[in-house]
Amino acid sequence: MDFAELAAFAARHPYLSLALAGLTVAIIGNEVAGLFRGYKVVPPADLTALVNRENALVVDLRPIADFEKGHVPGAKNVQMSQFDPENRQLAAARGLPVVLVCKTGQAAGDAAKRLKKAGFEKVFVLDGGIGAWQQAGLPLTRGR
Repeated sequence: MDFAELAAFAARHPYLSLALAGLTVAIIGNEVAGLFRGYKVVPPADLTALVNRENALVVDLRPIADFEKGHVPGAKNVQMSQFDPENRQLAAARGLPVVLVCKTGQAAGDAAKRLKKAGFEKVFVLDGGIGAWQQAGLPLTRGR
């Protein structure tokens, strides 16, 4: 396919071409924004590697009732309303990777920005939240 054929296709299908251009811009914009957010998004399988190899601290930001129903093994529960980067437990883990977990990844992203601002270097968010962890078939621990 050469440029003339591509231009002819675009002329015959203007809405499809516009949609393709819009999606391309959105994808590129999302990738560029990811470079500047300051934290990394980690898939469930990589979270297990971080915990096993680098002794990562996993902080679950969900309400206590949800946490008790099932959470990533070894995770510590901190309510989002009580989340403070200067907390003793968090401050002690400043040199370790810290992985934030919530229901979908949104609240964890906000908390990750706060950790980065407080000087934490290795900050991660579980991609897709606890739902992605469950979909990956990884184990949950119940209770506290």
